[in-house]
Amino acid sequence: MPPVTLSRFLIEEERNKKVISADLRFLVEIVSRACKAISIAIGKGGIADVLGQAGSDNIQGEAQKKLDVISNEILLEANEWGGHLAAMASEEMEDPHLIPHRYPKGEYLLVFDPLDGSSNIDVNISVGTIFSVLRCPEGVPAVDDKVFLQPGTQQVCAGFAVYGPTTLLVLTFGDGVQCFTLDREFGHFVLTQENMRIPEDTKEFAINMSNQRFWEPPVQRYVEELLAGKDGPRGKDFNMRWVASMVADVFRILTRGGVFMYPIDAKMKDKGGKLRLMYEANPMAMIVEQAGGAASTGRERILDIRPSALHQRVPVILGSKNEVERVARYHAE
Repeated sequence: MPPVTLSRFLIEEERNKKVISADLRFLVEIVSRACKAISIAIGKGGIADVLGQAGSDNIQGEAQKKLDVISNEILLEANEWGGHLAAMASEEMEDPHLIPHRYPKGEYLLVFDPLDGSSNIDVNISVGTIFSVLRCPEGVPAVDDKVFLQPGTQQVCAGFAVYGPTTLLVLTFGDGVQCFTLDREFGHFVLTQENMRIPEDTKEFAINMSNQRFWEPPVQRYVEELLAGKDGPRGKDFNMRWVASMVADVFRILTRGGVFMYPIDAKMKDKGGKLRLMYEANPMAMIVEQAGGAASTGRERILDIRPSALHQRVPVILGSKNEVERVARYHAE
């Protein structure tokens, strides 16, 4: 049987399963092409002079890498002209990017982190792109920040690409999670994993241990139990894995289980957390839940949060269901 390409998969989702519309299919295909272009740019590295700092800061006050800027431009330019979007929002930009008047406007909103984990670019560690699709509310007089402020339960699609030894595209329309691998020889994504499932129990966790002294007591308690291993209350040994690229850490969890944590801490408390709700937490939470996992701030389900700002930050704890529920229980206690 010939391999199932992304295009064929999307057509069958639209035609046979009625899961998606033609415009949403087209939108995802355009995003996948942009991810291929980003993958090529990353793969050239120092040959194309794309490594290092861009000499500018993003809206978060973080120094931008050259590939942050390049990836952002690739996604904007790829999605402007198709007629399927009303607007886009990027982690790298303060305000939404409106569709130019010369192009038709569609019913969807695209939200993305163009290059997650970009601090790892120069050391040749996996990075990625995270994206989310929302519907633009009907009858709005103008597209602005407010149209994007929808809870994660309103997402119609979420996905991420991993640019590693292979380029992967993970995708959900709320009907399970599929993984596609880029066939570099032929230039298209091929379905390689269907209906990915996260084991409910795990022996792996991912957290930045350098922030331990800043964590709240529930997280301190949880991680101390994991580190105590067989001799502690959990009665088994745990391994820690931390790539510092959310896409790579979450893909590992999708593949073999685990729990990923970027909890609130004393350093980030005034900002609400480290990770961005719209660009990182919501799309990853949708994917993880669709794969049988859970995603929480420690105090509430991530997908239930009603956003108050386009660049809002939140704590994130996601992965194997029983571990996420345990951390949430410690917060409640």
